[in-house]
Parts: sequence; C-alpha cells; structure tokens
Amino acid sequence: MNRILLTGFEAFGDHPSNPTLTALSAFGNQQIAGAQVFTQALPVNAASMPEVLAQVLKRVQPHAVLLTGLAAGRVQLSLERVALNVLDFRIPDNAGASFQDRELCSGGPDAYLSTLPLRAILSAWREAGVPGYVSDTAGLYLCNQAMYLARHQLGPGVPCGFLHVPADETLALFQPPGRPLLPYLPQSEINRGIGLALDALAAGLTSL
Repeated sequence: MNRILLTGFEAFGDHPSNPTLTALSAFGNQQIAGAQVFTQALPVNAASMPEVLAQVLKRVQPHAVLLTGLAAGRVQLSLERVALNVLDFRIPDNAGASFQDRELCSGGPDAYLSTLPLRAILSAWREAGVPGYVSDTAGLYLCNQAMYLARHQLGPGVPCGFLHVPADETLALFQPPGRPLLPYLPQSEINRGIGLALDALAAGLTSL
C-alpha cells in the first residue's frame, strides 16, 4: 500500500494554536484512495526541526509527502511552487533564534520546485468550492526550510511539496482588540482542502 506523509507545525509566535496541527488529528491512520496516511507534528525550531523531519522520512519511507503550515493573513489555501536554499527571518522561532541570509544546505541547489500535482489539486478545490491558488513564495521561515530539506532528502522520485493554510476561527477570535481583523477559513474547510489535496496526491500514485 502506498504511504503518504502529512506534516503540520506546532503553534508559534503569538498564535495560541496552529490549524495544521489541529488537522493532523483528522487524518492520522486514515486510508485515502488506497494510500495510508501517516502524520507528524514538526517543531518550530530551526535547529531541531531538520532532524525530526529526517527521522520521520526515514521511518515512514513515504511514496508522497504533503507538508503544511500556517500563513496567517492569507485568505486562501496556497500551494507553494518553490523552496529556496535560504533561512532568513526576524520573528524568532520557538527556541528564540532568528537568522539572516543563512544557507540551508551547503552546496545544495538554490531552489527546489514542488513535485506535487499542483493543477490536479487546484482543480479538485475549485470543483469542491474550496478557495486556493499556487503561490510563488513559501517565505523564508521554517515552512520553506521544511519543503527544501524534504525535497533535498527525497529526490525527484517522490511527490513532495508545501501547502499553506490561512488562520482558522480560533486564531481569528484570538485577535486582541485594536489589532486588524484576521482573515480566516473555518477549520472544517481547512481540513476539507487538505483532504482533497491528499485525494489528488493518492490518485496520482495509483496511476504510476
């Protein structure tokens, strides 16, 4: 049976929760289109996350990988087209570290493109009424780091890429008075979008 790894991130910054972490509980140990879904929470720690990711990739030996993370402020689900060999962020990670112009992988390619079936996922979303698009920047935070390192470790033969989700209703309601309203999708819609992406990914595996 094909194996798909789905990852999410723990809460970070001033966010009390992370909808991608919440979503993992909806898909753990599920079978989708003949594929077994494995889940893994990743720490928002630029120093320790690579080892957690490497270990789960080694343990699961997935046939496909869907990495997910929060992009608070975005209004739709977004499939990332590219990950860059750079770590650069001012907002500290959960270990209090920040970086500037740090190479992720010494001597590695400048960038990796997503190998997910982007158009098939978009088509599934549109047919189901889930808002989403292809984004050309995964940022330079840990989401970009995870996508780059996963692609680097897996090589071109394993479909792999990153899906950013907006805030959910919990994060929107958490916004303190005086701060701008935070656009959001209900967690149920975020889960539905992730599920449709997994469906498209699994269907692509069965056609190989």
